[in-house]
Amino acid sequence: MAPSKDDILPLPNIAVVIATLRRPDVVSDTVSYLLKVQTRKPATLIVSCVAPEDAGEAARLPGVKIVTGAAGLAKQRNAALDALPPGIDIVVFFDDDFVADADWLGAAAQAFQDEPQLVAFTGLVIADDIKGPGLSFAEAVNLVETADRSVSWSHIEPFSPYGCNMAFRVSAIGDLRFDERLVLYGWLEDRDFGASLAKRGGRLVKFASARGVHMGVKSGRVAGDRLGYSQVVNPIYMLRKGTMTFSQVGGQIFRNLASNLAGAVKPEPFIDRRGRLRGNLLGFLDVLRGRLEPERAAAIQPPKSA
Repeated sequence: MAPSKDDILPLPNIAVVIATLRRPDVVSDTVSYLLKVQTRKPATLIVSCVAPEDAGEAARLPGVKIVTGAAGLAKQRNAALDALPPGIDIVVFFDDDFVADADWLGAAAQAFQDEPQLVAFTGLVIADDIKGPGLSFAEAVNLVETADRSVSWSHIEPFSPYGCNMAFRVSAIGDLRFDERLVLYGWLEDRDFGASLAKRGGRLVKFASARGVHMGVKSGRVAGDRLGYSQVVNPIYMLRKGTMTFSQVGGQIFRNLASNLAGAVKPEPFIDRRGRLRGNLLGFLDVLRGRLEPERAAAIQPPKSA
């Protein structure tokens, strides 16, 4: 039987982007593992950081490009988008503490080739310790390599991309960029970018075929007061932009406020719940004053006693 058109079409070229700040050991481990195990090798891997030393030993690896610029997740991702070499079809964003299964890039490449209307791709996070104390690199690798691969579903649609592991069709992105007013950790920047992309048309899908573990490393995280402020102001700002609905905003703020109120009584040692609650209250005050400036989070200074 003669090969079909799908059999002979080359898979799309992939660029991987990892933004990092002050976590050279973490990004060195995850980048080294990614390049070692992926069955589909990226055409390039960009580590976007503020200073070259942020990339650690990853800077010495073949195929790794270092891009430096201003701090902030949105700014660092945009700097990488502007530095993409010609011929890249798919851009993948991983957090520096995300450990991807060996078939992640291969699954993404195949999905984008098979589904011409697909513009955003998100994988299945089999463990996410962002709300826990954080997983070690060895623990994350073990979880990825020993996880049961049987799931009862193949994809979910529509599904907003999740920032720790997401991919986009470069031709669909065009001149779109992450909103740099969502400063620092960029709270909800993934949802904002995905919703902006959806307005242009195309499908946003979560696939079970691409899997990984989000370690939830706590070093380098945003101070509680600043994050708490973003938890309130960013969703309301996005409501005004049209990238979140009223019900989505209400649910998002309520969940975070409830968690911070409950945690403030007996905080987890690895989460600054009281700082987040102070930031929530400051955010509400600013919204009531008519001050809707998500970039203000960067200027907030936690009390010295905190």
